[in-house]
Amino acid sequence: MEALGSLIQGFGVVADPMNIVYMFIGITLGVLIGVLPGLGGANGVAILLPLTFGMSPTSAIIMLSCIYWGALFGGAITSVLFNIPGEPWSVATTFDGHPMAQKGHAGEALTTAFTSSFFGAFFAVIVITFLAPVIAAFALQFGPAEFFAVQMLTFCSFVGMGSDSPFKVLCAMMLGFALAAVGIDTVTGELRMTFGSVELLRGFDFLIAVIGLFGIGEILLTMEEGLAFRGKSARISATVVWRTWKQLPKYWVTAMRGSIVGCWMGITPGGATPASFMSYGLAKRFSRNGSKFGTGEMEGVVAPETAAHAAGTSALLPMLTLGIPGSPTAAVLLGGLLIWGLQPGPLLFVEQADFVWGLIASMYLGNIAGLIVVLTTVPLFAAILRIPFSIIAPVIVVICAVGAYTVHNAFFDVVLMLVFGVLGYIFKKLSYPLAPLVLALVLGDMAEGSFRQAMLVSQGDLAIFWSNYLVGGIITLALFMLFWPVISTFIRRKSGTTGGTEAVAAK
Repeated sequence: MEALGSLIQGFGVVADPMNIVYMFIGITLGVLIGVLPGLGGANGVAILLPLTFGMSPTSAIIMLSCIYWGALFGGAITSVLFNIPGEPWSVATTFDGHPMAQKGHAGEALTTAFTSSFFGAFFAVIVITFLAPVIAAFALQFGPAEFFAVQMLTFCSFVGMGSDSPFKVLCAMMLGFALAAVGIDTVTGELRMTFGSVELLRGFDFLIAVIGLFGIGEILLTMEEGLAFRGKSARISATVVWRTWKQLPKYWVTAMRGSIVGCWMGITPGGATPASFMSYGLAKRFSRNGSKFGTGEMEGVVAPETAAHAAGTSALLPMLTLGIPGSPTAAVLLGGLLIWGLQPGPLLFVEQADFVWGLIASMYLGNIAGLIVVLTTVPLFAAILRIPFSIIAPVIVVICAVGAYTVHNAFFDVVLMLVFGVLGYIFKKLSYPLAPLVLALVLGDMAEGSFRQAMLVSQGDLAIFWSNYLVGGIITLALFMLFWPVISTFIRRKSGTTGGTEAVAAK
């Protein structure tokens, strides 16, 4: 009841007309940022942060957080229409979202993505509102061993619970780990696999790799198939939105599971990207139509979008309660709070109650505003599919190049994008999955750093990964998922043998 009372006061703070204006401005800018490949929510918030210094802290953080919500929504647009993830966490959305667009169901795919995103974020805001003290205490228990356990769980679930060949998944993942290792060793400071190149000192940026693998790779593949955009038309109307909404309730289990996974990964923090992959893998494993995932299943859009938004939203919880940012964007927002003289932590809820609860209230209203904005502007983006491919392809290539260049303002990144584009084309021609490569590339450094720190703490003793119930439980679950194909095969053979024996005995 105390939380509800504080939340009502927060809505009173947000109800200021200028705060509502800032909210819609932030949502609109965020959608544009999400649509542009390579920019990203964190970069967009960082670029626009100086513009908010003249505002009150509450208005500024409302606008910046709404830019974040908008970027979360906008990342699905190019993923569905062009198979180009506008944001890293939208990669998994391309697996079924783009095939739906190719079948002429772009409106349904986008409506599904936006509605699922709203549900995941709404679930996370409820968690933030009512479970902040408990979750903050839980997240405080995490050390290097626990972080590595969560990352290992993500890798193992993708290997053991996917439908692709385990050999191909492991090959793609190993290549991703190798690419993630290029650059400066974060623990010792030594150079690794730079081969004397100054440009490789910073390693391979994840966004550049994603733009090349999915954007340029898709362009090359489509050019080979005859310069035709698969799924040219997309008719969006209130009827389409309503028809999609009527179908979504049957996927409520997938949405709830994705929201829980997303909150877990956002708070711990694992991040929105691995949360979307993990949720997609779980949905593919447990769905009745799991074998059809990747061909345009609506459930394959629900799973990653709910998880990504739940993770992105819940990442603000450890930032507010502990001062520990759960995502790059949360880190930028943390810097903004410090500039405004606000110290995140438990005392923030006491000393700046209006600010904290105003921010939480803006999460509710911001997500509602985001859903309204993206649903009303869907026809504008869906109409792009009607443009001839010979016209839109060069535009996409230019947008990808600009997005790659703006990451570090380096032309070498554009060259890397083209190289990754050729690699993505080869992977698709050989039927190798791209998702494991991308996952390893984004989590490789983090997993390695966590593992080595755990080894330094334990002086090389692997028993640290079973030193308490938390890390031991996660590691055990990860190993179970890794060997699940072997276990399930053994169970099937055992049951088949038993059934055959009983049949013989009956005869």
